[in-house]
Amino acid sequence: MQYIGLQHQISRNNRNSFFLLITFPLLLLGMLYVFLFFADKQDVESTNQHFLTGVPFVIIVVCVWFLIAWAGHAAIIRMATGASPLLRTENKRVYNLVENLCIQQGMKIPSIYIIDDDSLNAFASGINEKTYAVTLSKGIIEKLNDEELEGVIAHELTHIRNRDTRLLIISIIFVGIFAFLAQMTLRSLQFGGRGKKGSGYIILIAIAVTAVCYFISLFLRFGISRSREYLSDAGSA
Repeated sequence: MQYIGLQHQISRNNRNSFFLLITFPLLLLGMLYVFLFFADKQDVESTNQHFLTGVPFVIIVVCVWFLIAWAGHAAIIRMATGASPLLRTENKRVYNLVENLCIQQGMKIPSIYIIDDDSLNAFASGINEKTYAVTLSKGIIEKLNDEELEGVIAHELTHIRNRDTRLLIISIIFVGIFAFLAQMTLRSLQFGGRGKKGSGYIILIAIAVTAVCYFISLFLRFGISRSREYLSDAGSA
């Protein structure tokens, strides 16, 4: 059996992840086309015309959404998780473990955050050296010994070294777009389903299309995440 080194696996995984990321915008445009196809009563010529007209608007909206989420992702994550900065004076043990691992690998020490929760949880986030962060729950800090906690921290630092955090943030933003569209179609059915004749049919088609695309986007996101987890395990070792 031919030996495949870790760097080769990382390169191959980056190529595969790139193709998976391309699938997200293609899936979004495909969703638009299918919806217009049924909304135009399966008239291909009319669908093509409306699709070409709608593509620029979709691209602009997605770009604005993406830029806002990209710029504010760090604050959004902290608000969603309730994470707060972990000061060196509060827990020298955690700081020493993170610092020693970073010095060994010659990487800049990321920010450290803590979640006031008893669960065993840890994750890395950020898109560059200014925003890279490792977040640990209070439970994982208290329940693991130094060797175990060092392994967890090394795993999260490997995510940062491999730029997994940037990739996952992009995939999460796209999944968020599909989730938002699915929620909007459900609300349209609830509040707008009693409008003019035929509107209920269009809304049901929109719900079906967005639901399918949302679940596909979740599978794509999990596919990217799972392959990266295996490499982070190897990198932490």
